[in-house]
Amino acid sequence: MTDKKYNIKVMSKQDLALAIDWAAAEGWNPGLHDIESFYTADPTGFLVGYLGDEPIASISVVKYDDSYGFLGFYIVKPDYRGKGYGFKLWEAGLAYLKGCNVGLDGVVEQQGNYKQSGFKLAYGNIRFEGSGGGAKPEGIGLVDLCELPLNEVLDYDHAFFPADRQRFLQHWIKQTGSSALGIKQSGRLVGYGVIRPCRNGFKIGPLFANDALLAEELFLALRAKASPSDNIYLDVPEVNLPGVALAEKYNMEPVFTTARMYTGDIPAISVSRTYGVTTFELG
Repeated sequence: MTDKKYNIKVMSKQDLALAIDWAAAEGWNPGLHDIESFYTADPTGFLVGYLGDEPIASISVVKYDDSYGFLGFYIVKPDYRGKGYGFKLWEAGLAYLKGCNVGLDGVVEQQGNYKQSGFKLAYGNIRFEGSGGGAKPEGIGLVDLCELPLNEVLDYDHAFFPADRQRFLQHWIKQTGSSALGIKQSGRLVGYGVIRPCRNGFKIGPLFANDALLAEELFLALRAKASPSDNIYLDVPEVNLPGVALAEKYNMEPVFTTARMYTGDIPAISVSRTYGVTTFELG
């Protein structure tokens, strides 16, 4: 049973910083500077459950537009699990996204619970861990993504995401300590990726490219931004077999999997050209 003192509120930035710390404690390895990108995406799309004056549960329900939202950061502090607090927050989050097709990347063990709330499995994702370093490829049309007009990046991104995410991307590609690279051919963007510092090492995400060779060149350029002593991570849709092969080619090892699920139809996005998911928290 939930306590009458349990209140659900829209997160402040301070609350979101705490939720990111909780995610780190769960082993999700968030980025060091994710907060601005996340909060900007939808400042009212992060909810926190307070028991009295103590924050005990979090969920993100970022609404990109009236048709699509993404659920993440679903965490209850260990001492308060199994008491209904998380479910109340879950219900509030889904109510906020009413009318949207809702996506999530959840732990596989919770698939059954998510199905009871109307989510259907689309495919799995695999997080791979490897090492940074290596030589940066030359002569392939690499460009600094931050020097391109944002609309050019957004136009390319539309093939990989079900909604416009300008507010998110304009911060994501300029995160402190990150590198955002693209490849242009015949004046057109044919792939882009971002590597950012995390609590442990660096994550590459997204990694989008028109074919496997371009994805590999981008991967190598981004990997070279980290040192050989740094861990790097890449979250690959398991249905993208060339993406899985790319991770394995560079001796990356699987460390865990997630289930990509939706409440509505599977969006018509290019999973076959998605070699790295942007972020499990916001899609």
